Amino acid sequence: MEIKKPDIRYLQEMKKVIYDREWLKKAPNYKLYFMYRGLKKENGLRYNITVIPPRMLGEEFVKTKGHDHKGNFKEIYTVLNGQAIYLFQKCKNKKVSDVFAIKARRGESALIPKGYGHITINPGKKVLKEADWAVENCQNDYKFIEKMKGMCYYYTKSGWIKNENYKSVPKLKFKKPLKKAPKDLSFLL
Repeated sequence: MEIKKPDIRYLQEMKKVIYDREWLKKAPNYKLYFMYRGLKKENGLRYNITVIPPRMLGEEFVKTKGHDHKGNFKEIYTVLNGQAIYLFQKCKNKKVSDVFAIKARRGESALIPKGYGHITINPGKKVLKEADWAVENCQNDYKFIEKMKGMCYYYTKSGWIKNENYKSVPKLKFKKPLKKAPKDLSFLL
């Protein structure tokens, strides 16, 4: 079996979305996380794995860059190792109409609803390994989150901090993860 090489996300690719700007000025450009894309393809869906080692980005916990989907797609993530916080936001212009987070542990899943931007945060001391299923032609759009300098909340050593670049940010809600991913993933299509 062919072993796929990961796409690597470096710190400098994240500079527009990092909370701790002072820390970023002196930080070296190191590898933050690893994306193994298209490991499997079944019934119009693509299986990916992302590996996020634990670390701090200054005051902020390590996270993925964050993206919206081009088109109206759902996606499902499952934690394979470690723990994750998934942060979701629904926006129109610079106003957030809905924002919520899901804390998930090994074996638990989070469904990304249609129309929501999202990131994964590794709040733990272990390597976070997560899998996701998405529609094969689902494409990620990073522009809006980069323009806004991140999602509407940052998760830091001091807790959740609102991103002041958004005009309106509702109170952060928390939802429970799915105890396991459904076997039939046709709802993603």
